[in-house]
Parts: sequence; C-alpha cells; structure tokens
Amino acid sequence: MTSILGISAFYHDSAACILVDGEITAAAQEERFTRIKHDLSYPNNAVEFVLDYANLKLSEVDQIVFFEKPFLKFERLLETYVAFAPRGFLSFSKAMPLWLKEKLFQKNLLFNELKEHDEKFKSDENIFFSDHHLSHAASAFFPSPFEEAVILTADGVGEWATTTVAVGKGHDLEIKKEIHFPHSLGLLYSAFTYYTGFKVNSGEYKLMGLAPYGAPIHEDKIKQLIDIKEDGTFRLDQKYFNYATGLTMTNNKFDDLFGQKRRNPDNEKLTQFHMDIAASIQKVTEEIMIKLAKSIRKEYGIKNLCLAGGVALNCVANGKILQEKIFDNIWIQPAAGDAGGALGAALALWHIEQGNKRVVNPNDSMIGSYLGSEYSQEQIEKELQSIGANFETLNYEDLINQTSEYLSKENVIGWFQGRMEFGPRALGARSILGDPRSEKMQKTLNLKVKYRESFRPFAPSILHEDLSSWFDINVESPYMLLVANVKHDKQIEMTEEQKTLFGIDKLNIKRSDIPAVTHVDYSARIQTVKRDTNKRYYDLISKFKEKTGCPVIINTSFNVRGEPIVNTPTDAFNCFMGTELDFLVIGNCILDKNKQDPNLKKDYTNEFELD
Repeated sequence: MTSILGISAFYHDSAACILVDGEITAAAQEERFTRIKHDLSYPNNAVEFVLDYANLKLSEVDQIVFFEKPFLKFERLLETYVAFAPRGFLSFSKAMPLWLKEKLFQKNLLFNELKEHDEKFKSDENIFFSDHHLSHAASAFFPSPFEEAVILTADGVGEWATTTVAVGKGHDLEIKKEIHFPHSLGLLYSAFTYYTGFKVNSGEYKLMGLAPYGAPIHEDKIKQLIDIKEDGTFRLDQKYFNYATGLTMTNNKFDDLFGQKRRNPDNEKLTQFHMDIAASIQKVTEEIMIKLAKSIRKEYGIKNLCLAGGVALNCVANGKILQEKIFDNIWIQPAAGDAGGALGAALALWHIEQGNKRVVNPNDSMIGSYLGSEYSQEQIEKELQSIGANFETLNYEDLINQTSEYLSKENVIGWFQGRMEFGPRALGARSILGDPRSEKMQKTLNLKVKYRESFRPFAPSILHEDLSSWFDINVESPYMLLVANVKHDKQIEMTEEQKTLFGIDKLNIKRSDIPAVTHVDYSARIQTVKRDTNKRYYDLISKFKEKTGCPVIINTSFNVRGEPIVNTPTDAFNCFMGTELDFLVIGNCILDKNKQDPNLKKDYTNEFELD
C-alpha cells in the first residue's frame, strides 16, 4: 500500500487530502474544523482527519507534498518589488519579515508542524513540493472522466503563472502555455470585488450574483484596463492597480476611470452603479474565457476540457463556454480553488512523478466530492443528547416521507447526512433545503436564515433524469458549476411594466414555476443528483416530486453569512438554533424548532465576521 498526503496552506483555504494507492480517500478544508472561514493556517485538524479516516499514522505515510513552491513565489515577490520600486515599500516592509522568518523555509515549517502529529515522524526527506498551477491542473484532469483533455487553469496567481494551458493524456500531464503575474484574470475580477465593497477571496461569488441586476455599460472602460487578444491572452495596464506592491487592489486612477470611489461596505449601500459594474466585469470575464477556450480547442484539437483555479468557480462563465459548444465535454474540479491544490499536488506526485497508471472513471473519481467527515447514528444521538437537543428518531422511509412533507409546506430544513463535501459547494450532505415553488422562499432564506444580502440567488438540486425537462442543458452538473436557463415552458413572461424595472426592483418578480431558484435573467446554478452518488438526497427529492410533481428542491450551504459550512452535529444544531430554520434532519433524527429548549437559542447575527 502506498499513501500520499497532500497539503495546501498559508494563503487561503488550507486543506489536506490523502491518496491510498492512487485512490482519493479523504479530503477536507481546515475552516470546517476551526470555524474560521477561508482559514489559511497549517491544516492541523484536516491532516488529523484524513489520517484518521485512512487509518494511518503520519510516520506510515509514504510521501507528503505541498501544493506550491515557496522559493519560486519568493522570487516573484522580490522581482516584482524591484520592478516597481520605489512603489510598494510599505507592502515590502510588511511582507519580507514573515517570508524571511517562516515562508521561505517552508520545508522546515511544515516538518515542525507535521511532527506534532506523530512522535515517530523524524525526517523531512519525504516532503515534496509541486508547482501551484500544476497542482490545479492535476486536480482537474486526473479525477476527470476523460482519457485525454486540455486543461485551462485561471486564478489570482501561483508562483508566477496566473493562467495556464495543459494537456493531459493517461497518466501524463504537461503545462504548455502560461500567462504570468501581474497579468491575471483572477486578480482583475478580485479588483472589482474590492471596488464594489466585497471581501477579496470570498466575495467574488457575490459580484457574480449581482451581475444580472445590472447592464454591462462599463465594458469599454474595463477594456481600457485590459488588452484582450483574439486568442484570449491579455495584459493588464498596471497604472490602474495596486495589488502588485500595495495593500489595496485598486488606486485613485481606477476610481477616476469609473467616476466613483470604492464602495465602503460599512456605510454605503449597493446602487445601480455597482450592479452595472458587476455586469460589465462579468461580461469581460466571459469573453476572455470563451476566447481562450476557442483558441485552445483550435490549437490542440482535443474534444474534452477540464477547468480549475478560482476562476473556474465562476459558474456563469462556465455555462457560457458550454453554450458555445466549443468542446464536446467539460469537467470542472468541484474544489477548484486553493483547497483543491492539496488534492492536485498528491495526484501529480502519484501519476506524473511516480508514473503510476490511471484508471479513468466514466463518472469521475471524486466520489461526488463527499470526501469529508461523517458520523454514525449512534454518534449523532449521543452528541444531540449531550447538548440538550429534543429529537425524534425515525426509520429511513418515514424520515424521507416526513422531511419531504415539511418541504412541501414551505418549511426550511437543515440537512446533515453522510460525508461532508470537499470544496465550497453544498452538494446535499451539509445543506439547507427549501421549496423552489415558493415565491417568498428566496427572501426568507437570505434574510432570516443566511443573514445575507437579499439579491443572492439559490441553486436548484434536480433529479438527473428530469434535467432536460426543466433546464436548457443536456449535460450533468453534479457540482453546481454550470449555469443554464429555466426551460421556456416553465418560465413566466414579464409584463411590459416589469421589463422596465432596474436593479434590485427586479428581485421579487415571479419568473418561473420555480421562482425561488430562478435568477432575474431566468438562469439557475444547477446541481444534478444521482441515486448511486447520494442515495438519501436522491430519495428525498424523488419523494418531494411524488408529492408535488416538482423534481427540484432548493439547496444552499448549511451556514450563515461569514460562517464555514457546518462540520459536526453540534455545528448543525448551533446554526439551527441561531437561525429561523424550521427543522433539522440529521442522520435519522428530526428536530422541530418549536420543541427545543428556548434557552439553547443562539444569537447568530454577530457570531461570525461578515464576508
């Protein structure tokens, strides 16, 4: 037996993964354990979890691999500061002490952290380092259902690369082309995330969700910032940005170009201007991704595309690539950001460096991304009893029937089942569920459960066999990474008066038979559900369909704004008691909010730092 431990850490979304004989056995993000969103610290808890799941001690692990190369990243930082001098001295003075003290000597740092897991772990000779973008590319290709594929990776920045093209075949993968820092599509999108008042590295999905409320009227101004070539390659005009050497993303010239200062999220509301900005940068992002996709399809002639990197989480852009029919097949790594780098680094070591053959799974090798922790019925009941919860335990059939009945009556359900998801999406294991037919459900979920902005859309989970009857898409989307429109016969046409509305006024118009998951542009971020991947979730949706005729339910992550997705039964109960969730279904246990001790209620509104 050969085991490989993959680690990503120290920047954002720290995580750990373990392979056993090349099989993905377990993976988890550190934030789920520490309850610190996007936790960047050494993933002590995640490492402990994956080792325990694989029934291994650290000293028994054959290799350990980190997801990027710190010396190359340090080289990039130094060269950048020299190139921009004397700009950036303040940033330089803040960054260098940490690098010289810790990050530059990351092997020592890792070794010192790792040996705390196991006193028998005494040598760093089996610690290796992967290239950042190679880790991303490997995370997308090797678990994919393709024997051969071209892999497009786009994010903020790794060591030097910000965008790469790779070709994978069998167990081989080679990066063919790179775009280097400071020219970065991910950082361009993050610059607009910052400009509209959202938090960088967490608020990008808010910017994407805001875009349909606006019009892309600032597209031409954005194209003063970025020179886009016909093949999708690009260069950013650095005089408008501050991220290369500063402590902010944009500068005064950026503000002057668009005619407004950056929005202060503490005291300034979102306006139509910010919605139009969001629509404009989303359109430019889509244009770049489509051009890149077209050029690499033409150059390499390969019919399959894999996507990874933070930009691959832009499900709207992914949907546009699919609509263009550039590739025959597309597969996107569900943990496309830096967390997935832990997985990719381990897979790269196993296949590329060690030359181990690859067996292609026609579905993919991610096990539905259900790679995290799980709890037995006995453990669940013991934990619920210890915190004073009032619960009823049902058999499987009654549990599914009762839960679907609650959903059909517009109740909001906390759903905690099986293994936790790896990656940022709730895929039916740690989810909040609702009735998509309800006209009030989107507002209820946003304001009374998630405690977040009212404009944020929700995803539909749909039985895979019903997909083409409800949405304009004919490929599976198990990881919520593709957007498509609701079928025309399920849409409700707007009146002429409604068509004249702008911005947030568009929100409360019923647009389809499933209004709670239909965005203002008639689109939805879709998750297809199969019985062999998640039996319990599939059976629940099936029972809901049996009762209502609708094979769709709302699926959003089990957390509130600023909180990582819940990990333990206690996390789930705390969120349940701190929000207006009606019921909690955890294992075979059902908890009714009205039957809980009111003294256990929590004030969740200020529990977590808002993102």
